[in-house]
Amino acid sequence: MNKETTYFFIGIKGSGMSALALVLNEMGYKVAGSDVDKHFFTQRGLENAGVEIYSFDENNIQAGFEIILGNAFKEDHPEVVRAKELGLNIQRYHEFLGKFIEGYTSIGVAGAHGKTSTTGLISHIFKGIVPTSYLIGDGTGHGEPNAKFFTFESDEYERHFLPYHPDYSIITNVDFDHPDYYTSIDDVFSAFQSYAKNVKKGIFAYGADKYLRKLEADVPIYYYGTEENDDFQAVNIDRTTSGSTFEVKHEGEIIGKFHVPTFGEHNVMNALAVLSVAFKTGLDMRKVEQEIQTFPGVKRRFSEKIIGETVVIDDFAHHPAEIKATLDAARQKYPDRKVAAVFQPHTFTRTIALMDEFAESLELADAIYLGEIYGSARETSGDVNIEDLAAKLTKGGTIISEENMSSVLEYEGEVVVFMGAGDIQKFEFAFEYLLSRSLPNKQ
Repeated sequence: MNKETTYFFIGIKGSGMSALALVLNEMGYKVAGSDVDKHFFTQRGLENAGVEIYSFDENNIQAGFEIILGNAFKEDHPEVVRAKELGLNIQRYHEFLGKFIEGYTSIGVAGAHGKTSTTGLISHIFKGIVPTSYLIGDGTGHGEPNAKFFTFESDEYERHFLPYHPDYSIITNVDFDHPDYYTSIDDVFSAFQSYAKNVKKGIFAYGADKYLRKLEADVPIYYYGTEENDDFQAVNIDRTTSGSTFEVKHEGEIIGKFHVPTFGEHNVMNALAVLSVAFKTGLDMRKVEQEIQTFPGVKRRFSEKIIGETVVIDDFAHHPAEIKATLDAARQKYPDRKVAAVFQPHTFTRTIALMDEFAESLELADAIYLGEIYGSARETSGDVNIEDLAAKLTKGGTIISEENMSSVLEYEGEVVVFMGAGDIQKFEFAFEYLLSRSLPNKQ
């Protein structure tokens, strides 16, 4: 790579793209990019780092640029067409990243759910102990000039993780998702099987996942979980309103007692996966014990704010398994409060394919509010609407809009969880405005 070259990101506001741009920028490379004018939460980090962000325009593309193309954009995009006319080198995000990680001891985090939280935790621990660069799916990236390790998120969508050949990989689970691409759970598993064959030194897989138990690889597979047949076992788990404390047992010995300030059973397992990697890569577990206690979490994963006496939680959950995990976390931290779920489905194909599962997971809340289905650049309409999901709910689902959030005020003083991967935050901001108006001594 050349530090005199400008690395231009087409679709720089994407979560992975923005994180990679920050990594390169911090390592001293020239970085710029373009995207739609709509504001995304990822752009704040880029703006704070001084990275130029342009509106899409073919004139942005200049001779000598190296082009990194976001996976959501097609070859007929005007900027891509211009780059081809100029004969520029164009690489997809995942292709570029696959080459970039080769200079480090790389640790990928794959799985249908939990990738971002787990990548955030392993990055936090490792960087506190040894020089580490990282790329997290919440748009966070850090490039350490003298890094030994590189931790990053391995996304299975459209098999984008196949160009990656990490030294180590965590695989949190295998589940059916992205029905616009994958045809079945077996198709999903085949992708993870192919990915596993790329790992160079070791895999850390969730032992209770029946598909991961069938995984074949050319390197050792260390299973983590709570059962005796797991290589790394969480024992004496204590889940409280301050997080979870547990001991880790390996080869019959307790290798440490750890407290992670996150909530939900899934976060115990995510932490156990990270601790297993830390142990096998030789980190000082006493230092690991200290670092894990200060984990601040990642963006849009159980992000909390208090308005008056109401707890408002923002979470990226957009799959039934993730909804269950988020509501479980809310119950752990706030056992004496009611929990209302405000959910915006993401993509029509996912809503159709997992309709019954969505209903089942949402019923774990005390009340359910539903926003219109959010499409995507690839999928703008479908043969389903939000009323179809509401009809599946035995508790009933109140359909809300950005202009009409007043019904949610019934849960003022309780816990209101906003979940979705689209523009769910518009509902959250509207609710927060109503809350602020209802507070005493308002201006």
